[in-house]
Amino acid sequence: MQRQKMASRTARLAGAFVLTALAAAAQAQETFKIGIVSFLSGQAAESFGIPAVNGAKVLVEAFNKGEGPAPYNKAGIGGMKIEAIYVDENGGATKQVQELRNLYDREKVDAVVGYVSSGDCLAVAPVAEELKKFLILYDCGTPRVFEDAKYNYVFRTASHGTMDNVALARYLKARNIKAESYNLINQDYAWGHDSRADFKAAMTQLYPQAKVGEDLLPKFGAGQYGTEISALTSKRADITHSSLWGGDLQAFVLQSGPRGLFKRSQVVLSAADHVLTPLGDKMPDGTILGARGAYGLLAPKSPLNDWWWKLYETGYNTYPAQAPYRMAQALLGLKLAAEKAMAANGGKKPTHEQLAAALKGSEWDAPGGRIRMTLGDGHQATQPTAIGKTRYDAAKKMVLLDDIQRFPAECVNPPAGMKSEDWIKGGMQGAKCE
Repeated sequence: MQRQKMASRTARLAGAFVLTALAAAAQAQETFKIGIVSFLSGQAAESFGIPAVNGAKVLVEAFNKGEGPAPYNKAGIGGMKIEAIYVDENGGATKQVQELRNLYDREKVDAVVGYVSSGDCLAVAPVAEELKKFLILYDCGTPRVFEDAKYNYVFRTASHGTMDNVALARYLKARNIKAESYNLINQDYAWGHDSRADFKAAMTQLYPQAKVGEDLLPKFGAGQYGTEISALTSKRADITHSSLWGGDLQAFVLQSGPRGLFKRSQVVLSAADHVLTPLGDKMPDGTILGARGAYGLLAPKSPLNDWWWKLYETGYNTYPAQAPYRMAQALLGLKLAAEKAMAANGGKKPTHEQLAAALKGSEWDAPGGRIRMTLGDGHQATQPTAIGKTRYDAAKKMVLLDDIQRFPAECVNPPAGMKSEDWIKGGMQGAKCE
């Protein structure tokens, strides 16, 4: 009788072990699908979209192997293998809305991370909210996304463009750079309009006597800037501001450099580090620029940044700049949020609602510094940034950045509950720049 009881107990234990092993195996086979959207073709691909996707690829590979530094060292996402689906952002906002629906409805992705164009972000965000699907905007700059609307499922894991333009104006003022007049050239869509407005507003506060000269708005993807360069060089100004990026920025630098614009005016670029490698010695020395964060050559020294730099450089034989840094901080934030949600739900794959609840108001360390979801009711990130000045090093055959100044997030971002435009026009009250 005793032997029968022991045999029965052994059988039950064996059965329980088998069931546990099967459950573990099932979880190991389950994947976490992420739709990753960035420019893979067109003028924004070479210096921006493709490097961002490259950053995603090496990071996903490292995550799946469990090779990230703590707290990013758990394999995959909560033990689930990450499966990435890459989508080209080229083609306009209408196309991107359909692609977003396809990712959720056909591909059944668990999250979407994407979008460089501010126009695309403004188009896809309401759709993700309508579908009640989790979306991270990893790059686009317009402050309007969360200042003009409220979302439950949509997040942006990087600062918006106000930070970049306030930092440029503060950099000029800190160095007492002459700015009695300034010209502007920005693209004719949301990013360009918002960047132009923020820089002008910041200059009004810091250089109230400065006069605006040329205020140009070429279309996105124009490529040829002969007329604009003629206007900028004929109406000389102490400062020339631009938020051009990608292929547009490369074309502008290549066309305006030989015509002397960079010698006649102090050019300041709000988002330009990503073109330093392709331009090389064609980027004029002394150009003041930002990277939309403390990225690349502007990044702070830290073990996490050292790991990320080596990971990217080993994979692509070049250092990471703005786009891959922004992609990395999005994926790092997503990984921690998903694993936080799994810790709360018993280890199951998180729902879209659970992902949103976990990411809202959170903060985490990224290669460019601490990311805090402090604006937009916990849906919009703030972060520190830095500005520097270009110098081509012939021995190293690369552009370096000198005279770097770092700005805490609280110095160059508006406080919670206040629109960027109102904050700047009100004298940037409450800014902490020490």
